[in-house]
Amino acid sequence: MRFLETTCTLAYLMLAMITCMTRSATAQQSDSITTKALKEVSVTAPRTGKEVSPGQKLSAKDLERLNSNSVADAIRFFAGVQIKDYGGVGGLKTVDVRSLGTNQTGVFYDGIQLGNAQNGQVDLGKFSLDNMEEITLYNGQKSNIFQPAKDFASAGAIYLSTIKPRFTPGEQTHLRGTIKTGSFGLFNPSLLWQQKINDKVSTTFSTEWTNATGRYKFRYTKLDSTGKIANDTTAWRKNGDINAIRIEGAVNGIMNGGEWNTKVYYYTSERGLPGFIVNNVFGHIDRQWDRNFFVQSAFRKDIDKRYSLMLNGKYAYDYTRYLAPDTAQLYVDNHFHQREAYMSVANQFTLTDWWTLGLSGDFQWNKLEADLVNFSYPTRYTTLVAAATSVYFKRFSAEASMLATILNENVKKNAGFAPQRKYTPAAYVSWQPFPTPDFRLKGFYKRIFRMPTFNDLYYTDIGNTFLKPEFATQYDLGITWTKTFTGRWLQETGIEADAYYNAVTNKIVAVPGQSMFKWKMENLGFVKIKGIDAKAKAVWLIKAVRFTSKLTYTFQRAQDFTDPSDSYYGDQIVYIPRHSGSLILGADYKQWEANYSFIYTGERYNGKENTPVNYVEPWYTSDFSLGKRFHYKHTNFHVTAQVNNFFNQYYEVVQSYPMPGRNYKLVFMINI
Repeated sequence: MRFLETTCTLAYLMLAMITCMTRSATAQQSDSITTKALKEVSVTAPRTGKEVSPGQKLSAKDLERLNSNSVADAIRFFAGVQIKDYGGVGGLKTVDVRSLGTNQTGVFYDGIQLGNAQNGQVDLGKFSLDNMEEITLYNGQKSNIFQPAKDFASAGAIYLSTIKPRFTPGEQTHLRGTIKTGSFGLFNPSLLWQQKINDKVSTTFSTEWTNATGRYKFRYTKLDSTGKIANDTTAWRKNGDINAIRIEGAVNGIMNGGEWNTKVYYYTSERGLPGFIVNNVFGHIDRQWDRNFFVQSAFRKDIDKRYSLMLNGKYAYDYTRYLAPDTAQLYVDNHFHQREAYMSVANQFTLTDWWTLGLSGDFQWNKLEADLVNFSYPTRYTTLVAAATSVYFKRFSAEASMLATILNENVKKNAGFAPQRKYTPAAYVSWQPFPTPDFRLKGFYKRIFRMPTFNDLYYTDIGNTFLKPEFATQYDLGITWTKTFTGRWLQETGIEADAYYNAVTNKIVAVPGQSMFKWKMENLGFVKIKGIDAKAKAVWLIKAVRFTSKLTYTFQRAQDFTDPSDSYYGDQIVYIPRHSGSLILGADYKQWEANYSFIYTGERYNGKENTPVNYVEPWYTSDFSLGKRFHYKHTNFHVTAQVNNFFNQYYEVVQSYPMPGRNYKLVFMINI
C-alpha cells in the first residue's frame, strides 16, 4: 500500500511537470510571436527570491584570499561550524553545524543536494575553490519558499555555487589557468574555460588535477589514566598520498523571465588512508578508490507576474573501493555501488505584493550494492512535499512551512526498514523595530529529522533495521546591525549575534555489542545544545590602503542527557568545544594584497566522560599570505605566496589523526 502511494505521488509529480512545461512552452511561444513585432529584444532576469533571514556567506573574492585547499577549509570560518578533519591533503573532511551531527547537514551543489544514502556524509575535501563563486551557510534552512522540497529537509544547509559566465560587450571567451604547488609534494593545476555561444547561451568547462605525497612530520602524545604524558614521539605521517582528477562541464541559458542550466560532474581519485596513531603504530597501508559522477539540470521561469515554476532533475552514480590488506582480523576488499535519481517541481504563487505561497514536490530513488557477506541490497523511495507561505512588509517579514516525508524501502535479503511518514514544521520571522533599517531582530523554529542511512540499517553485523529516525528541534533568536558611512575612514561595520537551543532525540549511535569487535547501531542519545554565535565585520579606508576584518565566536554547551545513571550524564559531547572562533584580516594597496587568518578551537573531550584521560587540548592556527596582481596587454596575472600554521603547532582535530605543522604553498594564476 505504501509503495502504491509513493507510485501515485510520483505519477502526480510527473504529470505536474508535463503540465507546467506545456504551459511554459505555450507562454514562450506567445512571447516569441509578440517579440517579432518589436524592433528590440530585451531579456529580463527571473524574479529574485526573497529571504527572511540571509545566511553566512563567503564570496569568490573572500575565498581567493583564504589559504584554503578545499571547500572544507573555507567553511571553518563560519560561526557555529566544526570540521572533522582526518589530516592531510586527501583526508576525509565532514562538517557539523551547531553540534547536530554531520548527517543533519545538507550540502547543495548549484541548487541540488549532494546525496549519500550509504553513510549520509559528504566529503567536502573533494570540492575545489577554483571554480566557486560563493559558499553560503544557513541554519535551519534557506528562508525562501521558492525552492525544492529537499531544501526544507535538513537541520542546516551549505550551498556551493560555482562561477556563472558573465561577458561584457565584445567578449566571447574567458580562460583562467591556475597552478598550486608547495608542501606535501603538492602539484595542483586547474583550468576554467567559459565560452559565449550567443546572447542567451554560454558554456563552462572546469578541470583540476590534485597530486600529493601527503607526507608530513607530526608529534604524537599519549596520556595515562591520570592525564599525565606517558609517551611523546615525533614521526612522519605516511600513506597520505592522493591522486585525484575533477572534470565539470555546464551549459547555461537565459530567457525572458527565466534561466536554465545542465551540468555534468566527474571525480576520480586514489588515496592512501594513513589511519589512526595508536600504541606506537604509525603506518597503515589501507587504500581507497572513488569515482563520482552526476548529471543535473535546472529550469526556472516566471510564467507570468503571479506564477513562477522551477524544475530540477539529477542522476548520480558513486563507486567506492576500500582495501585493508593489513587488517588484524581478516583481509578486507569491499566494493560499493550507489545510484540515485531525483526529480523536483516547485511552484510559487504571488498573491499580492506582500503575500506569497509555495508548493514543491520531490521524488528520490536510491539503490546500494555491495559485496559484503549477506548484504541486503536496499532500494529506497523517498517522496517529499513542502507547502510554504511568506509575507513581506516594510519592517516585518515571516515565513512558515510544513514538510511531508514519505519513505519506503525494498531489500533483496533480510528484513527491511519499516515505511515512514513524517510531518515537520518550520517558521522564520524578521522585524525592523526602528525606522532606520540598520537594526533587525530575527528568529526561527524548526523541527526536522534524519532517516537512518543504508550503513546504519544494513551494514553486515552492524546495521539495525529497527532504528527510529533521529529528530532535532531548533530554536533561534538573533539580532543584526549594519552601518555604512561615506566620506569617513570607517566605511562599513556590522554585528550579528544568535542565541540558540537544540534538542536531539533518538540519536543514532554505534555501541559495542557482546565484544569490542561487534558493534551495533541503536537509538540512544538525548542531547541538549545551548549556544551563541557572534559575528562582526568592518571595512576601513586609510589613505590608499583598504583594510577588511571578519571575526566570529561560538559558545556551545552540548550535553548528553541520555540516562541519569550514566557516569557521563550532563557531560559535553564528544569533540564539541565550548569555545571556538576565527579572525580574518585583509589589506589591499594598489596591486598588492595581504591576508591573515586565525582559527581557534577550545578544549574538547574524545570520549563520553569528561575526564583527564579523554581531554583534548585547544589548538589554533595562523595563516599568512601575500599576493600581487599585474597586467600585460590583455592578460591578468596573480601570484600568491602562503604560509599555513605559521607557528608550527602540532594538533589533532580528531584524536590520533595528527594534522600538518608549518607548510607552504605558491599559487600562480593567469586570466585571459
